[in-house]
Amino acid sequence: MPLPQSKAQPSITDVLVRAAVITPDQARQAIAQAAQDRSRVEETLIDLGMVSEAVLLKALSSHFQTQFVSSEKLAKAAIDKPTLAMIPREAAEALNLFPVMFDANNSTLMVVTANPADTEALRQAQAVAQARQIRAYVARPRAIRSAIARAYGGDLSAFAWMDLDAQGSLYGYDTVTRGQRFAPTAQRAPEPPPPPPPVARNDPAPGPRVPVAAPAPPSVSVSARARTDPGVVYAFDEVLELMNVLVTMIEADRPDLRGHSGQVARLTKRIGEKMAIPSKVTAGYVAASYAHDLGKAGQYHLTALNVSEYDGHKVAAQGLARTPARLLEGVKLGPETTEAVLHMYERFDGRGFPDNLTGKNIPLGARILAATDSYSDLTQNPRNPFRKSLTPAEALEVLTKFRGTIFCPEVIDAFQMVVLGEDLKARLMADRYVALLIDPDSAETAVLEQKMAEQGFDVKIARSAEQARGILAETKIDLVVSEIDLPGEDGLTLLAAARGEPWGKDLSWVMHTKRQGRAEAQKAFEHGVIDFVGKPTAVDILVAKLKARLDRSRAKNKEGLSGSLAELGLPDLVTALSNGRKTGALKITSSTVSGEVHFLEGQIVNATTDRKRGNGAFYELLALTEGRFAVDPSVKPKERIITESVESLLLEGMRRLDEGL
Repeated sequence: MPLPQSKAQPSITDVLVRAAVITPDQARQAIAQAAQDRSRVEETLIDLGMVSEAVLLKALSSHFQTQFVSSEKLAKAAIDKPTLAMIPREAAEALNLFPVMFDANNSTLMVVTANPADTEALRQAQAVAQARQIRAYVARPRAIRSAIARAYGGDLSAFAWMDLDAQGSLYGYDTVTRGQRFAPTAQRAPEPPPPPPPVARNDPAPGPRVPVAAPAPPSVSVSARARTDPGVVYAFDEVLELMNVLVTMIEADRPDLRGHSGQVARLTKRIGEKMAIPSKVTAGYVAASYAHDLGKAGQYHLTALNVSEYDGHKVAAQGLARTPARLLEGVKLGPETTEAVLHMYERFDGRGFPDNLTGKNIPLGARILAATDSYSDLTQNPRNPFRKSLTPAEALEVLTKFRGTIFCPEVIDAFQMVVLGEDLKARLMADRYVALLIDPDSAETAVLEQKMAEQGFDVKIARSAEQARGILAETKIDLVVSEIDLPGEDGLTLLAAARGEPWGKDLSWVMHTKRQGRAEAQKAFEHGVIDFVGKPTAVDILVAKLKARLDRSRAKNKEGLSGSLAELGLPDLVTALSNGRKTGALKITSSTVSGEVHFLEGQIVNATTDRKRGNGAFYELLALTEGRFAVDPSVKPKERIITESVESLLLEGMRRLDEGL
């Protein structure tokens, strides 16, 4: 469908004035402030507290006759790589838009943009993407930039600015209520004495102003001054990103801990959300997650679990327990951060240190950090006490073992919900076989690797038995295809050794070899290979045989998954089933409504509840936050009632939830 020609459009402020969202005086003030800050007027309006994001987007979507996508929903969106590839990053940044979904049924690309009336930008995007149609939703400019940074650049902290409340608590400026301006403070402690009564004057900024030691001029926003005035502390997202970068650089020299603090920070944030901890407090705990290992670069990685179980770890930790808090003294972070890093080695039963605190006398941030740090060490660090990286379920079992002694029961219960939810999601999305090719000849593996990749295999390569042992011990492998003649240890010896390990006892194994003697074949079959194939062979036929055999095995053992919506919400469930191209029925039961969502090759084809059918039933189920779910892969849908793409259904459902429909 051709795009309409661009027409003269009213400015954003004109639209909002006409909608009675802001006054003409506020519009003039915002325009002047935006020009001075060199920022978008939408962002200035929100920064000045003149309008909330929700009100702004609703007014703009009404004017542009489209839908809006909130920053929160955009932050949670998981965009598939083929959709991102339709609009390269350079084009997305230049056109100030972000692709969110592609409906292949009618070749329609859906994007979010701050200005759906900019038909020239949409025309260029349509040409770049080679889409038949393009549909534009409206979103906040800053959210679009953050989505681009995260999706294309992998910036996990791109949306950290959303935690506005945390800015005042952590990074040196006071907040009033949501929607009012931030004012930088020169010093956080001690608190300044109450100021004299203010002199009456005309102040265009809405709401009460906060008395500070060195007030900023009314026309300068914190974000602008933080970039230019070295005496003003940086905004929350900038500080958090800086902490992430610096700690990542420190960890880069320790392969066993590379990315560790980032994972701890992510888990800590999830626990805070699950326990409904105020966002500004959770943000303090996240900062502690980045800082908890500062000054502890020694022989051991010191976690609450390690220091409780091993004397060497305990002695080392006792000498370093106060180091991170001491290093943070000059940074003036909030008490949530310093208390968490100071008391992370306390035990719930009171046998920890440095202060032998007991139970809930231990700061909550320290109790959370103790669990997330220990879990990350167990799942990431092969040098942990188990001398291998544990699975999420195994690590959770270890933490649960020490529930009420080392770890806080309340935290472990919440942690269990988070981990089980992530594990369920991973299992739902799992649809590829992982194969290991063991062969010293790169020419031999090249064609086989290509053909297996075409059939959906995730292929890993090892050139020696020693290299293969490392991969097999650390990675879940579905199939091994091995040559017998390997450097050092031969393939038959490797196979025999693997059968003696838990990970190799029942592993599907194929010998693909130049050695075709009867003795070798007999020995291989004695150790349980599923096939013995001589080289050269018809690779296409070999790969087809292997995939068919694995498919039959998986179908024989196929089981539906079940769980709680508190563990994994319905939007995540739907996304996982769609991305995994699953077929079956997602059955939902709750105290208020029960129903089913039917999938066919990842597409939603129908939904039913006690009262509704089709789209209405799906939107009704999407609103549920409590209840149980079960995935039944045996159901084969016979009719298609819903024709919209999964992405369209989710966006529309989220819009309805946002607007209380």
